[in-house]
Amino acid sequence: MPDRTTHWDNVYATKGEAEVSWFQDSPTISLDMIRAAAPDHDAAIIDIGGGASRLIDALLRDGYRDLAVLDLSANALDAAKRRIGAAASTVDWIVADATTWRPAKTYDVWHDRAAFHFLTDPHDRAAYVERLRSAVKPEGHVIIATFAPEGPEKCSGLPVQRHDSTSLAAELGPEFALVETRRETHHTPWDSTQAFQFSRFRRRGS
Repeated sequence: MPDRTTHWDNVYATKGEAEVSWFQDSPTISLDMIRAAAPDHDAAIIDIGGGASRLIDALLRDGYRDLAVLDLSANALDAAKRRIGAAASTVDWIVADATTWRPAKTYDVWHDRAAFHFLTDPHDRAAYVERLRSAVKPEGHVIIATFAPEGPEKCSGLPVQRHDSTSLAAELGPEFALVETRRETHHTPWDSTQAFQFSRFRRRGS
């Protein structure tokens, strides 16, 4: 089995942006939650596992000025940079594994759509949460979207760990309070459906 970086670099090297099941033309729920969490356009926002997602395009159009995208795959980030063009130079593009990365700054919003659910090993999930805790400011928000409990058991040929807001709260711990949770029936580019859940947590003040 190839390592995670090799797997995702291969996916983005061999498939177009709209040829992956998680493609969204407009990431509506993510945008709604980020806008609610961070109305100030100077808020520092990081998209974990952002890949070639169009979320960063939408945040730039909204006027957010302190944006970062982290992904295992340099190929994915390069695809996003090419699509965005000159404005990509204002974004911090980070090639790293969220379970081993060492954050260089703290953020007001940590957003993750469809990365955390690939962490099926409890040790990987604990390592991810350790990085999250070091990167999210007091009173900051964490938005995690995963396959819902009735969602697919695999994605991109890999097993996933499905979640709801209760299981995510248990992973994050009592320092993070659930603010809202929403369900989504995601339509893939080939018009199959996938059950997702989005949960937003606020870190309690220090």
